[in-house]
Amino acid sequence: MTLKLGVIGTSWISQQFIEAAHASGSYELTAVYSRTLARAAEFSSAYDGVSLFETLDSFFEADFDVVYIASPNSEHFSQSLSALTAGKHVIVEKPAFSNSHEFEAIQKLSADKKRLVFEAARHIHESAFETVKKFLSAETIVGADLTYAKYSSKMPALLAGELSNKWNSAMSGGILADLGVYLLYFALGIFGRPANATYAAKLLPSGVDVSGIGVLNYETFNVALKCGGNLTSYLPSEIYTTRGTLILDGISAIRSAKFITFDGSETQFALHATQNPMEDEARAFAEILRAPQTPESQQTYASWTTLAREVCETSYVMRQSAKIRFEADFAFKQ
Repeated sequence: MTLKLGVIGTSWISQQFIEAAHASGSYELTAVYSRTLARAAEFSSAYDGVSLFETLDSFFEADFDVVYIASPNSEHFSQSLSALTAGKHVIVEKPAFSNSHEFEAIQKLSADKKRLVFEAARHIHESAFETVKKFLSAETIVGADLTYAKYSSKMPALLAGELSNKWNSAMSGGILADLGVYLLYFALGIFGRPANATYAAKLLPSGVDVSGIGVLNYETFNVALKCGGNLTSYLPSEIYTTRGTLILDGISAIRSAKFITFDGSETQFALHATQNPMEDEARAFAEILRAPQTPESQQTYASWTTLAREVCETSYVMRQSAKIRFEADFAFKQ
């Protein structure tokens, strides 16, 4: 069964997901929403038979099975609600939702409508992630330092006085809600949910973070998370065990991993990465969508949902410790 795909958002990440979806052989792009039809037409010009929309009401009435949402963070919640109400499955870019209130409201509607919601944290679906996770499952962890910092293409505009969605608290922006999500998914996907978490951030006048260092506290070890959008780090990520150190060239699209024991011996891991880093997640989501009632699909979907909930809640706790507030955080206040 080929899944009919609708897309909200016409940025490079939407284009990359469409290419990944088509490469997986599981989807066909059938509908695109943009604020202008001209932009929707330009974006989808390489594909045939795509319906174009400039209003969300008409878009959600279109014939497609699943929607990929890559709009500003603050719009994910309302657009996911509309999609589920219209009977569509949802793939929403990370961070899927601004806080646990939004997350739980979406989960309730998802269950009521019998439709599935996936957070597009692509790296946990990569084969390299599974290789690392399997290796570490037999190790005793004593700590980790995980880094993801890359100078943002939005920094020059910010320095010139322009406040983009990325750095706007009204849009649920900031670096923890961007690169930090990769770090949290990796850490919680490997080590589980921490006992507590804190975050020391460099705040912008807009109230969100441009860089920061988080600490996840576990019973017998700590994990340091370093993220930034005003700098680029070339440091590897390291995971420390009672036998040695696992060194990774990153926590997403991992291409190099080696384990060095205390006596100096090295083990290099054979890793495979798809040409399009979103192809693995597109294929993984399709497998569940095609057979959602099988015990295996239900178990896998439940584990993904649990991880997404824990990432959302941990991110919120870290933001509160750094005094970062999104406007969305006040929407559920009575």
